[in-house]
Amino acid sequence: MDLTKRPRRLRSSEILRKMVRETRMDKSSLVYPLFVREGSNIKEEIPSMPGQYRYSIDRMGEKLQELADAGVSSLMFFGIPDKKDELGSLAYCEDGIVQKAFSRAKKEFPQMYLIGDVCMCEYTSHGHCGVLKGHDVDNDRTLELLAKTALSQVQAGADMVAPSDMMDGRVGAIRSALDKNGYENTPIMAYSVKFASSFYGPFRDAADSAPAFGDRKTYQMDFHNRREALKEAAMDVEEGADIVMVKPAMAYGDLIREVKDMVNVPVASYSVSGEYAMVKAAAGAGWIEEEKIMCEMAASAYRAGTDIYITYYAKELAKCMDKGIIG
Repeated sequence: MDLTKRPRRLRSSEILRKMVRETRMDKSSLVYPLFVREGSNIKEEIPSMPGQYRYSIDRMGEKLQELADAGVSSLMFFGIPDKKDELGSLAYCEDGIVQKAFSRAKKEFPQMYLIGDVCMCEYTSHGHCGVLKGHDVDNDRTLELLAKTALSQVQAGADMVAPSDMMDGRVGAIRSALDKNGYENTPIMAYSVKFASSFYGPFRDAADSAPAFGDRKTYQMDFHNRREALKEAAMDVEEGADIVMVKPAMAYGDLIREVKDMVNVPVASYSVSGEYAMVKAAAGAGWIEEEKIMCEMAASAYRAGTDIYITYYAKELAKCMDKGIIG
């Protein structure tokens, strides 16, 4: 048969397949989400996320060392306070749980890059992401507290802040607060395209952040919407976001690609708790090969346009990159 074009030529050996690989990954692009809580000598497994733990500050160094040894240099802190109130005041107080975690991590692991998740849901008694007005979140009153939270995290040692609340105008409010206080060089990674997703269930178990009533559909996005996602990303860039994020990752590769094509800043995606839990459950039942699925999911996110991948599998992916299984 007279075939001049044979794509299989470039698949004929492992060396050649890697040489022409279109999607490449690096350990420096991985971010690990870490849950810290009040107390001492605590390392408690999260029931819905096997292999993931909540740590007290005196034991979180165990995980940070594991990450450092694997070559993962970036992590994002989520705090679990011992008390909550209507205004989520422990989110922005000087001796809050994440503020203490940033301070200690910066001293003990100065080589690590520390990112602060900026939201109110873990800290409010009602579990919503801001100040309530009746049964809805008051957008504009919440902006001041989000800005205070971001500033307090940076003052405690955070290298970057990542607002995840989905309030209108919060990137601009945080940028203004940081700049006014001399932190004009601190970047903002905005959860710009964050959907009201069923994939978040295990996270709410991990962070004790389930809303006491209703849901978050008045501020997180409707997962049917594409143009609205692009609008949100564009608005955040205009307000000063240095990085934009699409969340979740696995079911939203189309939007990772479209956002990547539209903006002129790096794009992050978050492989969320539900994605992790489903892989763990299926692997535990013997139905899938965990390592292969984990790598394929990561590759799909990067192929779609991800520059930064936030994942509970960060350490395992780093090791797979060392082995040449992925990368």
